[in-house]
Amino acid sequence: MTLAIAIAIVVVLAILFFVFSTLYTEILWYDQLGFLNVLTTQWFASGVMFVIGFLAMAIPVWASIEIAFRWRPVYAKLNSQLDRYQQVIEPLRRLATFGVPAVLGLFAGVATASRWQLTLQYLNRTAFGQTDPQFGLDISFYIYDLPFWRGVVGFASAVVIVSGLAAIATSYLYGAIRFSQREVRISKIARIQMAVTATVYLLLQAVSIWLDQYATLANSSGLITGASYADVNATIPGLQILAGIAGIVAILFIVAAVIGRWRLPIIGTALLIVSALILGSLAPWVVQRFQVDPSERTLEQAYIQRNIDMTREAYGVSDLEETPYEATTNAEAGALRDDAATTANIRILDPALVTRSFQQLQQFRQYYQFPDQLDVDRYDINGQSQDAVVAVRDIDIDALGSSATWYNQTVVYTHGYGVVAAYGNQRSADGQPVFLESGIPSVGELGDFEPRVYFGENSPPYSIVGGPEGSSNIELDYPSGSDGASQTYTTFQGDGGPKLDNIFKRLVYALKFQSEQIFLSDAVNDDSQILYDRDPAERVSKVAPYLTIDSDPYPSVVDGKVVWVVDGYTTSANYPYSRVQSLSESIADTYTPTPAYAVDDINYIRNSVKATVDAYDGKVTLYAWDESDPLLQTWEKIYPATIKSISDMSGDLMSHVRYPADLFKVQRSILGQYHVTDAGSFYSQEDAWTTPNDPTSPSTNPTLQPPYYLTLQMPTQTDPSYSLYSTFIPLSQQEAESSRNVLTGYLAVDANAGETAGEKSPDYGKLRLLTLPKDDTIPGPGQVQNSFSADPSVSSALNLLRQGESSVISGNLLTLPVGGGLLYVQPVYVQSRGETSFPLLQKVLVSFGNKIAFENTLDGALDSLFGGDSGASAGDGDVTPVDTGTGTGTDTGTGTDTGTGTGTDTGTGTGSPVSGNPAVASALADAEQALTDRDAAMAAGDWTAYGEADARLKAAIDRAIAAANG
Repeated sequence: MTLAIAIAIVVVLAILFFVFSTLYTEILWYDQLGFLNVLTTQWFASGVMFVIGFLAMAIPVWASIEIAFRWRPVYAKLNSQLDRYQQVIEPLRRLATFGVPAVLGLFAGVATASRWQLTLQYLNRTAFGQTDPQFGLDISFYIYDLPFWRGVVGFASAVVIVSGLAAIATSYLYGAIRFSQREVRISKIARIQMAVTATVYLLLQAVSIWLDQYATLANSSGLITGASYADVNATIPGLQILAGIAGIVAILFIVAAVIGRWRLPIIGTALLIVSALILGSLAPWVVQRFQVDPSERTLEQAYIQRNIDMTREAYGVSDLEETPYEATTNAEAGALRDDAATTANIRILDPALVTRSFQQLQQFRQYYQFPDQLDVDRYDINGQSQDAVVAVRDIDIDALGSSATWYNQTVVYTHGYGVVAAYGNQRSADGQPVFLESGIPSVGELGDFEPRVYFGENSPPYSIVGGPEGSSNIELDYPSGSDGASQTYTTFQGDGGPKLDNIFKRLVYALKFQSEQIFLSDAVNDDSQILYDRDPAERVSKVAPYLTIDSDPYPSVVDGKVVWVVDGYTTSANYPYSRVQSLSESIADTYTPTPAYAVDDINYIRNSVKATVDAYDGKVTLYAWDESDPLLQTWEKIYPATIKSISDMSGDLMSHVRYPADLFKVQRSILGQYHVTDAGSFYSQEDAWTTPNDPTSPSTNPTLQPPYYLTLQMPTQTDPSYSLYSTFIPLSQQEAESSRNVLTGYLAVDANAGETAGEKSPDYGKLRLLTLPKDDTIPGPGQVQNSFSADPSVSSALNLLRQGESSVISGNLLTLPVGGGLLYVQPVYVQSRGETSFPLLQKVLVSFGNKIAFENTLDGALDSLFGGDSGASAGDGDVTPVDTGTGTGTDTGTGTDTGTGTGTDTGTGTGSPVSGNPAVASALADAEQALTDRDAAMAAGDWTAYGEADARLKAAIDRAIAAANG
């Protein structure tokens, strides 16, 4: 027995220590980051709410049991069965008297503790300064007050029911309630206790019913969200009457407690039930069926208008600038002359396809990696804003193979290195990206910055860094030397994580990460720091738990540092008369898999916070981006001094923040229907739109086309601006194959925040919608993609590109409002089927109206499309041939003919320079002649001559490579 008790004590102490270690490491993490008050506020609020919930349940239940027992009939005559029950229960009565309320209180405490956020919001609520159109109450009542009080009433109702059941059970067990044949006898005290309990419950139901009338403003009735004609004229008055009836019936139960007769409250309860059926269900149905349905468009018009106005306000689209756009379909010469700036910034590099290119050209070692989806940013290069495809070179410890020891994974391979950026509108002669920042160490146009990336989207779960001054460097920094054979080591110098400066901390972290090495390794010393929770989105989410985090944090070089820019949203599902929609479904597309959110349904959203996470030391900074947002103001009261003002943002940071894609996708989903502001037109759904499917997604599993960041000039703008755009096609209830894929609208938002420190550009966030004429047919993305595939000349050229061991990959299909119409641009990549191959941009497809062009460069394609001279330059007309004799030492494996008309070697193998090598020069001259002959044969349609020239081209390239490599 003694041994068992000792074991039990040891087990309990071990569990308590594990719990303590988890809590203690959380304290260390938040304290190091400077957000300890966020954690303590959550713990304190949860603890207080737990105590309130525990006491609010336990005390009434205990009181009910105690009252029923103490005032039981002393000489009650019990049947034999109850006698046996009493004999069994009596020895445990005192334990049950306190134990049952305590257990119920625990469950209640846990339930109420989870409501700490709602309670803190209610206590710190901020007025919206706007009222609802039905009751004239401030919007904050629906966001904070109504959910809070409905929760309180619901909890109190549960407490009363449980207390009443406990009292009835006790009274029955001790004879206060007796059943004899057809008669039920209830003692006076039991009668009073039951009547008071019923009174309190009915009063609570009266309050609940009264609150239900306000909840109708967030109900969805199919066509609209909010109170409809039937709700306003039947449901709401019915709920008000029912609340009064419930209050009257509650009074009847008090009367029953005094006079000892139950007839009146029983009749009243029956009346309440009948009234609920009539007023709550029958009356609204009658009004809807016989009054509204025959004249629905007329009677619902005012309420539809409420829904339109409140929805547009809640989603931030009320200031939408809508412009009719009479798009031409005639591709005339010089048509792009007025759009020269937009044309020069057309991004032909697809960030979803060039990851393999970045890997092969810039990865350098197997322990580096790039994300599957690269990001788009912009930088000021020589005084010009330049769109760029960017990524950080992050560490990949999973690729260490047999070297993946704990020591290597934790203290040696600790960080990534550098930012890689490529011009969005340029390509090399063989289709590779043209880098504006690349290499190890990093060189390029972005200036000097701290290149080490300790905090990234793919960082290891934890790393131990740092060491005493003067100690040996053990963290691998980057491969060095002319051949990359040697390594450079470093020691972390920042303040990025909790310090492991004593044995106790090492012990708790060894328990947290289930690794005794943290406690035992000699690499861990008093100056060591442990870095964990390193994903930028996760770090922001932990320090700002009230935010919904954008799905795409992106890296930027800002003020000499690599920082992750993370957008945060405040959301609600309680905004009156606003359409509720699924956040995850709204933002899911080809690039964004459907995310999982704890709260998915929303009808209000603001991009209230811009956050940055330093890629070197993990520092999180929150900036109040939408300082007028009442939800953010409320949370600033709850967590004071955690959010900085927008005035603290530097000009360099302002130039890199952008309008977030997730918010834009939510807004485009709403504007598919709510671009219509007339209630009559909205009712008929005659002009409902939807986002088209991505034409490059598989037909078996189509996904929505993502919005794209581009520098463009809308017809209503005087200058180009960094923007985010999407298109609309008609909404069809039929199968996707039978829907009309024609353009009906073009939506763009100004995503450029400017370059002034602490001050947003006045045009930032301006939504502009071009509405296309209904009587004209402008092809949508699906039709254009189909035209590309069906065009005989394009099809023949693509088949040539697919010859041998190559595959053709279609890039993102971009749409631009230029030349008085809509221009489609799609890069075409060719990739060898070899293991080390990567996509090479070889062709560009363009379309305007019903015309199509397919050329090696965007410049050439535009000139071909617009009568030989588009009137503008796209920036890729002067493509410089690649030096085939130098490179990074990585063979691309694309040794097949790409059919692009370029005679350069697509490999980047190392070797001696070709200058001064007669054999190489001779082979390249033969290749150039073969290339000229091949292009001429293709233009003439002479495929026999084409094949012969192609064979000569391949042979000449092989000779050049052999000669260059000796």
